[in-house]
Amino acid sequence: MKGLFVIFIISVMLILTAFSPKEDPDVPVSASSAVLMEQKTGRVLFEKKPHEVRRIASITKILTAILAIESGKMDETVKVSRSAAYEEGSSIYLVPGEKIKLRDLVYGLMLRSGNDAADAIAEHVGGSMEGFVFMMNQKAKEIGMRNTTFSNPSGLDSHEEHYSTAYDMALLMRYAMHNETFRTISGTKTYSFEREEHSQHWKNKNRLLTEKYKYATGGKTGYTKRAGRTLVTTATKKDKDMIAVTLNASDDWNDHISMYEYGFSHFKMKKILPEGPLKDVRPFKGKRTLYIEDSVYYPLMKEEYKDVHIRYKLLSPKDMREMKGGEVGRAVIFIQDHAVRKIPVYITEEEQQEKMSLTKRLKALFFGQAGAIIP
Repeated sequence: MKGLFVIFIISVMLILTAFSPKEDPDVPVSASSAVLMEQKTGRVLFEKKPHEVRRIASITKILTAILAIESGKMDETVKVSRSAAYEEGSSIYLVPGEKIKLRDLVYGLMLRSGNDAADAIAEHVGGSMEGFVFMMNQKAKEIGMRNTTFSNPSGLDSHEEHYSTAYDMALLMRYAMHNETFRTISGTKTYSFEREEHSQHWKNKNRLLTEKYKYATGGKTGYTKRAGRTLVTTATKKDKDMIAVTLNASDDWNDHISMYEYGFSHFKMKKILPEGPLKDVRPFKGKRTLYIEDSVYYPLMKEEYKDVHIRYKLLSPKDMREMKGGEVGRAVIFIQDHAVRKIPVYITEEEQQEKMSLTKRLKALFFGQAGAIIP
């Protein structure tokens, strides 16, 4: 495409209608920093000091878990080191030399927040603690966590250079929730398995999931004296999937419920573009049409509907005619002057198909008159 998108531009205004929202967010949160994010689009629906750098405690383990899952080693057996078994803080009571599946360690990490599990995972997946921390910071950069540094797999306050923001942690959770295995583990209320010496049964510490909020689907708790209470959760209601993050919150369960109730009641997933042909965009005459592959939805409040418009950045009509099919540009969705989504636009091959069908009709006419059977 090489820069040709700016050659041909069409703007289309959208006027949409729906229910009444609150004009100004009034969400009571005790947290020093907080974010409510719609999961599919990444739009922030509510924020309070979202980019303020703070200590994050055990919500660090979200990254430890997803790195373990992505390693492809979940069915491998881990031999627990002495240093991992004797890590301080919350524990699943590993013992030196114990052999345990990596999968079971990840459940212990997410449901019971085991610091010993975090260290055992790091040593096995990263080859060493230092190697795993390097992987953590590389993954954070890939995700776009620009104000984050990790120094250990557990979130303990053992290093000064270990911090993040509410926004960055929402980005991390959004990334992790694309993984089916992570979603399953994060949303597990109880987990049972056989350890070397006994049967094990764990209940998830995330009370939002287990008892407090029926729409909760997962998450991770955290606490240290320096970080305070930290919490990342997910919730789904009808067609809306959301992520909530609070840092240093004295009343985090209710903070999350308040944010979710605000998001679910004041935003609607509006269909901005239907899948299929773009009926109002015909840059040239002919039977070929432009189309998008999937319908586009975006979370909006009622007063925002009038501010939504789409700008199509396409190849020139001449260049499009010469293409046999494929991508010819982008549909850029704006709210006021802010671009929020870019959707690929494709062109059909109908013109060629019409030529083929005409040829077939001529053949049918000719051979039909000759008494031939068309295969």
